[in-house]
Amino acid sequence: MNEKTPLRIGIIGLGGYAKTHHQAILRLEKENEVRLVCTCDPDPSAFVDENSNLNFSSRGVLFFDNYRDMLQNCAHQLDLVVIPTPLALHAEMHRACVDAGVACYLEKPPTLDESELERMIETDRRAKKKTLVGFNFTIEPARLAIKRRILSGEFGPIQRATFLGLWNRPSTYFKRNDWSGRLLIGNQLVLDSCLGNALSHYVYNLLFWIGNRSLISWGATTDVRAQLYRAHAIEGADTFFVEAHASGVLLRLVVSHACREKGINAETVVCEHATIRYVAGSAGEIIWNDGRCETCGVAPFDTPLMNHLDYYRYLRGETDRPAITLEDCRSFVHLNDLAYISSETIEKIAPEHLIRDPKNGSADVPIIAGLKDYSQCFLGQGVWPDIGIKKSPHGPSTVRLSDLPRLRKVLTEMAASS
Repeated sequence: MNEKTPLRIGIIGLGGYAKTHHQAILRLEKENEVRLVCTCDPDPSAFVDENSNLNFSSRGVLFFDNYRDMLQNCAHQLDLVVIPTPLALHAEMHRACVDAGVACYLEKPPTLDESELERMIETDRRAKKKTLVGFNFTIEPARLAIKRRILSGEFGPIQRATFLGLWNRPSTYFKRNDWSGRLLIGNQLVLDSCLGNALSHYVYNLLFWIGNRSLISWGATTDVRAQLYRAHAIEGADTFFVEAHASGVLLRLVVSHACREKGINAETVVCEHATIRYVAGSAGEIIWNDGRCETCGVAPFDTPLMNHLDYYRYLRGETDRPAITLEDCRSFVHLNDLAYISSETIEKIAPEHLIRDPKNGSADVPIIAGLKDYSQCFLGQGVWPDIGIKKSPHGPSTVRLSDLPRLRKVLTEMAASS
């Protein structure tokens, strides 16, 4: 492809995160990077304002009411298709794009079903160009600079890595569609949650920090212990306490939608000589054991725009791989799936352990009392939370990759008891 020729793109969908991609493409068109050829949505009447604001008619964008018609009519004109659609549709849409010979930008997560992921990987081996999976923050310049220093041995070996993600969500968040907070829809595994979907970018970052094969590499999950909780009236879990090992490194993470906080995402990497603290797109610091503190410049990061541009470089032959391939998602999907298998049940938080905070606009958010304190004890000392449930004094059981075949049975039992 000629570098100065705009790439021709199609986007499946108008709602949800598709809006963000449409806005990014509109900006990139002005820089002559791309041209939006076509888009589709089964309910265009719901997006009249969006259609007007995006000026599809004046831009010459073709509109279809389903993605199959869009591919049938436009595949020969396209260099790539963006799939920012509900999780349960990813596999079939990805396969359709590969069959049509069009490169694919697939929003995260590609799937949360480890068996389906393997089928998608096999499908992608037929693709002319590898699929990009849109986990947002891997290519942040500041993140890459720090990881180069980790790999150089400057900070000594990584001893452990932790993540705290507290993002409250009202009950309406789980009513916005038919898959939010679900474990299964019919026979299809969904596993929508703060761990697997909403905060998955940051969970993925934790695995990225410990990848030691190269700059763009991830730790391989080997075992997991987890406790899952439910404060919202949903089928799935809204709070996760997870301990795992990946590539020999201890990981601990806490993520929740049942909290007072509106946006905590704190990544910590503890090395032999220093501790790295990082907030994606915001701040970073290196605290040396000898007392020195080094501030790292972390610039705001336009995630969809920068990830688009990075993928374009691959499609034009300027780089040898996308930032994140389907194969690169194995460790994350294994971590997510093993968390359910280890927990075996999703514990419903009793009313006496919940509070509501109307003063902070959180009247519709069930807040787990003491969650931040529980989180700090768990992340720092590995102390499992005690919020009035029946549990083993030794914490949850350890599960490994050999336990993955149990996933569907565990989820079916979880859904039946929700």
